[in-house]
Amino acid sequence: MRTAEAEADEHLIRESEKIAVALGRMFPGLCEVVLHDLRDPQHAIRAIENNLSGRQVGDSATELGLARIADPQYPSVIQNYPNRFPDGRPAKSTSIGIKNSAGEYIAALCLNLDVSVLSPVTLALSNLVATDTEHREQPLETLRDRNARELRQAVEASAAERGGTPRSLGREAKRALVRQLHADGYFDSRDAAQAIADLLGVSRATVYNYTK
Repeated sequence: MRTAEAEADEHLIRESEKIAVALGRMFPGLCEVVLHDLRDPQHAIRAIENNLSGRQVGDSATELGLARIADPQYPSVIQNYPNRFPDGRPAKSTSIGIKNSAGEYIAALCLNLDVSVLSPVTLALSNLVATDTEHREQPLETLRDRNARELRQAVEASAAERGGTPRSLGREAKRALVRQLHADGYFDSRDAAQAIADLLGVSRATVYNYTK
């Protein structure tokens, strides 16, 4: 039979599950919400809403969850830390540890915001407040010094202009995007083709074929 403490822990997790479901349904397609049951780290995921990471109920705890299990003094809230989904999309995450009456972590509520989908919104707002769109700066003649961040920004901005994120674009849209980057000189960098391939979710050979 379960002890009173175990019953109380289970009740707390069931209540937390309601919060996870409600939060996920408030931000459909945008924010993944995961409830981890830290009492069973090998099968920790109790609930997952807006599944953006490909994980399933019953999957194991993350490193952060294991750290909480090992140390009751671990911070209860880790706010707005950078993260990344398995397919490479950037995320902003927050993890909230949930303790029982004995001061032990028994659960964690985690929110993973897909910031890549905000690129079209960012571009739209940028265009809205722009005061001079007629005389844009001309691209530099050589772009060998462009770093990975600048390349990512260029790819995400070009994808946003086409109404999506880099990986969500169709084949022809990706082809047009790559040709635009090629014309703008981004391929002058030695590693640019592979970086673009990673951002678009295609092979390096495909990127080179798109330039033809």
